[in-house]
Amino acid sequence: MIADLDPSREPRVSFKVIEGGVTAAHGYRAGAISCGIKNPDVKRLDLMLIVSDTPTVTDAVFTTNKVRAACVRVSQQHIRDGDIRAIIANSGNANACTGPQGIQDAKAMCKATAEALGIRMRQVQVCSTGIIGMTMPIQRITPRVGELAAALSETGSEDASRAIMTSDTKPKSYAIEVPCGEGSFRIGGIAKGAGMICPNMATMLCFITTDAKIAQDELKRAVRCAVDQSFNCITIDGDTSTNDTVIVMSNGQADAPEIKKGSEEAQTFRRALHKVMLELAKMIVSDGERVTKFVEIRVRNARTQADAKKAAEAVAKSMLVKCSWHGSDPNWGRVIHAVGYSGARLREELIDIYFGGLIACKGGLTTNTPMTELEKVVKEPRFSVTIDLNQGSANHTVYTSDLSEEYVDFNASEYSAAVHARRQKGLA
Repeated sequence: MIADLDPSREPRVSFKVIEGGVTAAHGYRAGAISCGIKNPDVKRLDLMLIVSDTPTVTDAVFTTNKVRAACVRVSQQHIRDGDIRAIIANSGNANACTGPQGIQDAKAMCKATAEALGIRMRQVQVCSTGIIGMTMPIQRITPRVGELAAALSETGSEDASRAIMTSDTKPKSYAIEVPCGEGSFRIGGIAKGAGMICPNMATMLCFITTDAKIAQDELKRAVRCAVDQSFNCITIDGDTSTNDTVIVMSNGQADAPEIKKGSEEAQTFRRALHKVMLELAKMIVSDGERVTKFVEIRVRNARTQADAKKAAEAVAKSMLVKCSWHGSDPNWGRVIHAVGYSGARLREELIDIYFGGLIACKGGLTTNTPMTELEKVVKEPRFSVTIDLNQGSANHTVYTSDLSEEYVDFNASEYSAAVHARRQKGLA
C-alpha cells in the first residue's frame, strides 16, 4: 500500500505501510510473558520487553503531570545517558504514588533487565500502566525477566502490544517504510491508552523504533514536533495521567543516508515520524473507554495558532458537547458556547460551524440546513466538526470522542474494587 504522508504545506512524501509494529525496523526484538501482576489467578500477557541489538540514540517525552510515577522518574534519569538499549513495561499496576519503595521496584526491573541482556542498568527504560497507589508485586516480576528475555523475537511486536493493554479493547500498532536517497528507512511503533487521555500527554504509552541514521539533536527536534502534532492533539476525558511516556529509539541500521539538520532527509524523517505517531494517537481515541464516536475538531482561520488551539480544545473537552454527540444531536449551540469561553479572540457574528460538510451555523446564527441531514452526520461513528472563526489564517485540529453512560459505569469503582480483590486474596 503506497500512500502520502499527512497533508501540510511541506512537500508530500510517499511511504509504504508494513507489518511488524515495533519490530518492523531492522535490529529490534520484542517479547512478552504473563506474570499475574494485577491478579495472579489471571493468565494474560502483562510484562513486555523491547530490545535493540545495537547501540541507539533515544529520546523520550514524559507526562506533564507534577505527580509522576516511579517508573517515569527512573526513566527520566536514564534517558540522559542517551544509549538506551531496552524498554521493559508492565500493565496492571502503575507504580505511581508508591513512595521510595516504588523507586526501588522500578530500579529493580531495570537491574533485572540489564543482567538478563548483559547491558548497563542505565541503558534500560522502565514503564508501567495500571491502577495508581498500589505497591508493585515485584516478587512476581524480577524472577521472570530472564524468561522474558528468552522470549524476544523479531516477530514479538504483537505480544508486546497486548502486554501493555489495560482498559484497551485492542492492541495498537503501526509501521511504515519510507524511501530516502538510494535506500529507505523504517519506523514502527506500538501504543496503549483508552482513558485519562488529554492534550499534554495522557495515560498512554508509546514505544517507537526506527533504523534511520540520525543524530541525537535532530531526533529530539523530530520527536518534540511529532508529539506536539499527534499525542498532544487528542482528548477523551480531559485527564492527564501520572505515567505518560513516548520513547523513540533509533539504531541506524537502515541503508539510507544519514539524516542531517536542515536536510531534505530531515524533513522526510519528521513527517514520517509524525505519521506513525498520529496514526497511533487516532487509534487511542477510537478505542477510548466505552466511546461510540470518533470526532475530528477542526478550527480554521483563527487569528493565531494559540487561538485556534484554545477553541479546538475547549470544544473537544466540553462534557455537554460530548454528551450531545453520544445522543447523535447536532447541537451547534453547545459548540459555539465552548468556543466562546475558550479564551480565543473572536467575533460571534463571524463564526461558521459545520457538521461534516453541512453548515449548521453561519455568522453565529442558525441556518436552513435540514435537521435530519445534520443528524445523519452525527449518527455516524466518525465525523468532523469544523469551526471557522473567519479572523485570520491559523488552524488547529484535535481528535476526540463522545461521552457515554458506559464510560461512567466503567470508571465508577476501579480502585475500591481492586483493593477489595487484593484483600480477599491476601495481597494487600
